[in-house]
Amino acid sequence: MTDNPKLLEVDPLEHTPLHTLLVMTNRLQALPVVLVVLVIVFNAALVWVVWRDQPGGLLTLAGFSLAAAVNWLLLLLLRLTGRSYGPDKPSALALAVLFMVVLNALGLLAAPWWLGWLALVAITAVVVYSTWIEPFRLEVTCQTYHTPKWSADAPPLRLLQLGDIHIERITPRERHLNRLIQELAPDVIVFTGDFVNLSNTHDPEAEAAIREVISQWRAPLGVYCVSGTPLVEPLERVQDFVRGLDNLKLLPNQWVTVQTPGGALNLLGLVVTHDMDTDRARLHKLLLTAPRTGLHVLLMHPPDIAPEANDGGIDLYLCGHTHGGQIRLPLIGSIFSSSHLGNRFIMGRYELGTTTLYTARGVGLEGLGAPRARFLCPPEIVLWEIRGQ
Repeated sequence: MTDNPKLLEVDPLEHTPLHTLLVMTNRLQALPVVLVVLVIVFNAALVWVVWRDQPGGLLTLAGFSLAAAVNWLLLLLLRLTGRSYGPDKPSALALAVLFMVVLNALGLLAAPWWLGWLALVAITAVVVYSTWIEPFRLEVTCQTYHTPKWSADAPPLRLLQLGDIHIERITPRERHLNRLIQELAPDVIVFTGDFVNLSNTHDPEAEAAIREVISQWRAPLGVYCVSGTPLVEPLERVQDFVRGLDNLKLLPNQWVTVQTPGGALNLLGLVVTHDMDTDRARLHKLLLTAPRTGLHVLLMHPPDIAPEANDGGIDLYLCGHTHGGQIRLPLIGSIFSSSHLGNRFIMGRYELGTTTLYTARGVGLEGLGAPRARFLCPPEIVLWEIRGQ
């Protein structure tokens, strides 16, 4: 039961403000080092204009210079130590501007110089945590799902939901991921798209790294995958990633039924186009050929067609794409979402009536000019225990 995946030539996400920002900031990486230094020096001069006649003016200027240099070095070391591979210059420039704005705001308020230093230390601590620590704090979220469609006296099925690995190179995060998968020993593994980082879509080294990582995924009842955002990884690229790997199966607009001790597990893999009319129509068409019995699970990259999945009788909808926002602020939450539905299904579990939806925060990070950072939104994989009821 398959549907030939006819993809749009242009992913609608290519024209969103978020993607435009990622492209523009990524271009800053091509700036000569001397020009980046001059921009930082210019911001230092602005700090001196405000602080030169105030007590501690020289200390404030020294604090700015030290903070700008240390943070740029920390960003460079991420790549040099093989921890992550994002651009350093866009973030270094953004931090220099942030330091200048904070210090000058304090200066205009006649705050003491040591308060400026305290603010610089606090910002630097956040940078260190969000780039060096939290992106590698891979969590296992445990979820339970009960279904009357399966036998109540059968052992539970352990299904592991993965998504958004966004590989550039193999880092400590990917090695930790594969250790966790081996330790958890799930019965079934499902992957909801975005194998590669947007900066590395056609990079042969990234492709080799992806194949090395996913070739180690094993589960007794199989490993099933769908492709992610077309802008990140067109279906043809995903087919290259999985070609010749007999440990997993790609589901391009296709149903597959897995026989479990509890009953039939019907997995529907959908290729996302991010054109809402196309994606809704494709779901409707494939629901016409859905197996009559068993648990119906939809694997699709974003949560964007959750209302339609609920109307169509899907039991469990597993997705990712949003990264949970990746950067979340206290009390405010996510500051951006790449979903057509905004923050409506930004992360976690949602009960829609017929359908249980889970949007995983994913494993990896946004690409291009985005800092390889997470804040208050650690990466996760989701271990489902599915029981008959």
